[in-house]
Amino acid sequence: MTKSRVRRKRPEKTPEEWWSTSIIDMKPGMIRFRGYAIEDLIGRAGFADMVYLLTRGELPHPEAAKLLEAALVAAVDHGPQAPSIAAARMAMTCGVGINNAMASAINMLGDVHGGAGEQAVAFYNAIAMRLGKSADKKRMAQAVRAEIDALAKQGVRHVPGYGHRFHPLDPRAPRLLALVDAAKKSGAVSGRFAAVGRAIEAQLAERAGHPIPMNIDGATGVVYAELGFPPPLCRGLFVLSRSVGALAHAFEEMQSGERSKGPIPRHLIWNYTGPPPRKAPRRK
Repeated sequence: MTKSRVRRKRPEKTPEEWWSTSIIDMKPGMIRFRGYAIEDLIGRAGFADMVYLLTRGELPHPEAAKLLEAALVAAVDHGPQAPSIAAARMAMTCGVGINNAMASAINMLGDVHGGAGEQAVAFYNAIAMRLGKSADKKRMAQAVRAEIDALAKQGVRHVPGYGHRFHPLDPRAPRLLALVDAAKKSGAVSGRFAAVGRAIEAQLAERAGHPIPMNIDGATGVVYAELGFPPPLCRGLFVLSRSVGALAHAFEEMQSGERSKGPIPRHLIWNYTGPPPRKAPRRK
């Protein structure tokens, strides 16, 4: 006769053990982030420093903090033609609080609108993996070509981080790349991902027969990849940045006095594509 297996009951966790974090230590009269007392950070660390510290575990090199801040500044807003900003403004006219309006905007930042930065960093990392330690231009072109072809096989038509439906040349991208170049000279970053980003741009132009410039997602992606941020964190960084625009637009719309403002002016009617007018059947 076999003995039945007896399940050992796991010891109950105390309330203090229920959550575990390396981010914050707090007791009455004491707050520490990753070991640093908050009173020592206030006035000494900037917001970008705190973003880096909490997500990466250490305070950044000053040049790295400047790069991160530049990327966050670059993506704060793109006007009410951006669905997320329009959503924040419309939500505000429905009588919700400013936090609800901001949440409406943030919840719209998905794979198509807001996720391209994360996708660009993943794409850059894939190319860098193919390259290994090589910096040879020929190998770079081969690696870029292989990854673009791999995207095409997956049915992806647009390389993330390139081209813009509104800007023939996104004015934010060259400025961010110039800052990466400066940070490379100071030794704060390697410049490897800036080279990858430019090689992609050259390859796309060759294939299309016309320039397909890097956009804000590609440029911030270069910054985040140079700073070593994992791709999933990059979408969160974009959310942090765009939240500023959502806040400003929601507050501005609050002052307008508009009520229930929809996506098109009230005097316009959408394009109806259903059946022509018809009578409902009478039931006995």
